[in-house]
Amino acid sequence: MDHKRELAETGFTVLEDYMGPALLENARARVEQLLDEEGASAGSEFKTEDNARRLANLVDKGEVFREAISRQEMLALVESVLGDGFKLSSLNMRSANPQSSSVQPFHIDMGLLPDSKGYAVCNCVWMLDDFTLENGALRVIPGSHKWGKKPQEELADTYASHPQELLVTGRAGTVVVMNAHAWHGGTANRTDKERRALHSFFCRHDIPQQQYQKKLLRPETQSALTPDLRKLLAIDDPVNDELSRVGSGQSGFMK
Repeated sequence: MDHKRELAETGFTVLEDYMGPALLENARARVEQLLDEEGASAGSEFKTEDNARRLANLVDKGEVFREAISRQEMLALVESVLGDGFKLSSLNMRSANPQSSSVQPFHIDMGLLPDSKGYAVCNCVWMLDDFTLENGALRVIPGSHKWGKKPQEELADTYASHPQELLVTGRAGTVVVMNAHAWHGGTANRTDKERRALHSFFCRHDIPQQQYQKKLLRPETQSALTPDLRKLLAIDDPVNDELSRVGSGQSGFMK
């Protein structure tokens, strides 16, 4: 499988069983521990949501998450979308509640369209549970990353099914790398079990981070980061510091 070609042509590619058993089980365990510890405030660093459980600022909350965002094959695919010098914008978890009718509208992340510099955003969905047709799988319209249009400006109903949409399913441990300019959204979980996923969201070097990592990460976390992670998180980047002061990257629809 030529994942870079598929990502360029369709706007997403699927890395089956990419996490491996150890990373998957460690991530699941840490997610559940954090949900128990944080309770009603879980996800509050970013947002809370009806019919879903969330966690945010995960780089600061476990080595398992820092290991995930360091995976080289995944980063090479992100680079193929965003070019050199991209950075992590946020690392969150979203769990679609059982028997929830909640459907995400078709959207593009942060509401950003490609510009003269190219693509600006790329999202990686880490399946902590199986994604099935019934439990809230991701839907994507292949090729829509090339349209240069926002779905809310083109569709009469962004919640409705689209004749070109595909539902992206896979076993737990699979990772979907997606050009986040593609029209996409989560579907309803009609099962009796939750559907959990990590979202490692990346942006181009000149775009504000959705969550300003340098501010959010504790000093002890920052001091333990490898040089590669410091670069990926833009910890020592004065341009990123200025971007964070000028304007927040937290606008627009995100998972």
